[in-house]
Amino acid sequence: MNMIRIEVKSADGTLLASAEHENEALLCVDREYEPGDVIVISGAQHIVARMDQAMPEGEVYLPEGRMTWTVPAGEHRLAYAPGTFEAKRHVISARLMTDAEIAACRNIACNPADLRGDTDFYPHCTANVETRNEACFCARNVIDGYRLNTFHGEWPFQSWGIGAREDAWCLLDFGRTVRAKRMALTLRADFPHDAYWVSGHAVLSDGTDIAFPLQKTGDRQYVDLGGRAIRWMRLERLKKSDDPSAFPALTEWEVYGMDG
Repeated sequence: MNMIRIEVKSADGTLLASAEHENEALLCVDREYEPGDVIVISGAQHIVARMDQAMPEGEVYLPEGRMTWTVPAGEHRLAYAPGTFEAKRHVISARLMTDAEIAACRNIACNPADLRGDTDFYPHCTANVETRNEACFCARNVIDGYRLNTFHGEWPFQSWGIGAREDAWCLLDFGRTVRAKRMALTLRADFPHDAYWVSGHAVLSDGTDIAFPLQKTGDRQYVDLGGRAIRWMRLERLKKSDDPSAFPALTEWEVYGMDG
């Protein structure tokens, strides 16, 4: 029988704490995290994980049945609630997803555990530009589950910022084949600091190119994706409004669909 296992290791690979269970592993770690500490979760492909008690739980897909999660340190922590990862005690959980959950229509993009850089777990967001390379403007923020968008530059108003680039794109990789029914974009709406995009394109891994309009609003804006079977999709050719501001940004990118 496969077991869900959580391990916390130091930068040199020393095992600091662990827990395992056939359905749901729960781990309490008494340690002040140090740079290079990692959390390793293994035992299944479809899990729901909470990486810290101050973070939301979320669905994670592990192609190889294992994920290695470097605990954010330094400037990377600015995209999370103040104090996250700084306590002397941490709680981590991981459980198997049920067959019903995997088959259900849901937001298959949401992954609060996503990290910047290369990962071995999904969904995962990357982009060709992130404003000043700062954590509070990085691509992973658009799938972290937060849609607060009336301010910018600090939690809980983290977003994907494009540094005024006209050729900015953002790629969402699901790590496996999913059926995408529709997506919802929540633009950052810190007006008048922010501009907004009036249109854009969604390019899907099957070659489909979907053009869509956008409006000046902080509400969700929906785009039909047709239930296509895809592995990834990319937002690109985002056209800025004629607002004086040079700073359109995306707060959250949701995709509704199911596996397979």
